[in-house]
Amino acid sequence: MKYKQLSFLRDVDGEKTKKAVEEALEKYRMYMLTVPDEFLPHVTQTYSLVPPSNTNAFYSPTESVATRKVDFERERNEYMNRIMRAVNRLTKLQRELIIRRYMSVEEPRDYDVYNEMCISESKYYRERERAFYKLAFALRIEVYKEETPV
Repeated sequence: MKYKQLSFLRDVDGEKTKKAVEEALEKYRMYMLTVPDEFLPHVTQTYSLVPPSNTNAFYSPTESVATRKVDFERERNEYMNRIMRAVNRLTKLQRELIIRRYMSVEEPRDYDVYNEMCISESKYYRERERAFYKLAFALRIEVYKEETPV
């Protein structure tokens, strides 16, 4: 059984997969913290010359911003739920590690996390790597090695 698992993982590009998972977790952190200014309605008055239109199209900047904001919030919530479901599938130790390191408002260093968790540095990195692989497959963001032409 272990042989099959290793041959399967041999095709995964570890560094690119790690980077993809870190980017996904960073996106989660940013979604936690911010709503971009461009999704907020502008209250200031603007002046422009717009020729009259005889179409039935209706344009309201406020409605456009509100629609974009609702779409963004829906996308953000779906993304965050997807990440949370994937993290909840990890082992207890891996889950704690990922939440402490990547899913909090603070941005602690690895050193701080493994000291707070009272685990060795080598165990921390070993478990983090396993968690990254699991998250990559759960989120379907694993990156495979490119085949080199012969």
